[in-house]
Amino acid sequence: MLGNSNHDLLTNILGSYVRIRFGYELVYSVRETTPMVFMLRAQPNRNQRLVLADVMRTTPTLPVSFFSDAFRNTGVRLEAPPGTLRITADGIMEDGGVPEPEHWQLGEHPVRDLPPETLPYLLASRYCETDLLMSEAWRLFAGETPGWPRVQAICDFVNREVAFGYAYARPTKSASETYRERLGVCRDLAHLAIAFCRCLNIPARYCTSYLGDIGVPPVDAPMDFAACMEVYLGGEWHMFDPRNNTRRIGRIVIARGRDAADVAISTAFGAPLLQKFHVWTDELIDHCSQKPDLPATSEVQAA
Repeated sequence: MLGNSNHDLLTNILGSYVRIRFGYELVYSVRETTPMVFMLRAQPNRNQRLVLADVMRTTPTLPVSFFSDAFRNTGVRLEAPPGTLRITADGIMEDGGVPEPEHWQLGEHPVRDLPPETLPYLLASRYCETDLLMSEAWRLFAGETPGWPRVQAICDFVNREVAFGYAYARPTKSASETYRERLGVCRDLAHLAIAFCRCLNIPARYCTSYLGDIGVPPVDAPMDFAACMEVYLGGEWHMFDPRNNTRRIGRIVIARGRDAADVAISTAFGAPLLQKFHVWTDELIDHCSQKPDLPATSEVQAA
């Protein structure tokens, strides 16, 4: 997250920045009292500054508690009463306005030199079965230049070989199934790329994020949360996006984990019915406005 001095320096260098309005509205029909957990809090990177916090609001108003999980994501717990539950947040993020960086010179680390905290991201997980994909990963990518070029080759392969479509989604689909079927949504493409990286001893972790159409042609489809991955190269984590396979502007990370099982946007200990799902990530054109044009409701408030 940028401090004021860093932000001013970035703005002077770039000449401009973007402000992004982001948020969600989820509406559930709840038959009986149901404990629920949500993982929806934005995590600014070092080139971003949170202008208006994405505070979760509930209708009816409910007591909530916050916790930090093993991956340092912020979760929210609540108990949903019978009836209709509406959950919403509306925030503003200031972003440096440039595409995610590329570092083609970065190499891989020998496993013996990896920091301990990266080691879980070398192992198999619920949706990333390294044991089932190991031989294929080495067959396909052993000849690629180690480091950034090899990871990009993995993303190129997954983006090219797996057809994207919402009709191909199912909650149980794993990386090996995606490889076999060659069909999936963004989370499936991310799982497959992550599994290939881990097979090659490259730490890789799953991310959920907001991703708007900033700097690219608009897509005529409902907005959704976007799955991507971070890979450990050259002593740092770096973003890769097998679904879009391009460096993007204004991605806002929500949560990180081994795979989608660790960062589900909602988990219900019961059977509420999701009636409405609305996500937005839009560039605010009037950067100079002191009071952005947001709905005048109690749902939009700074923390």
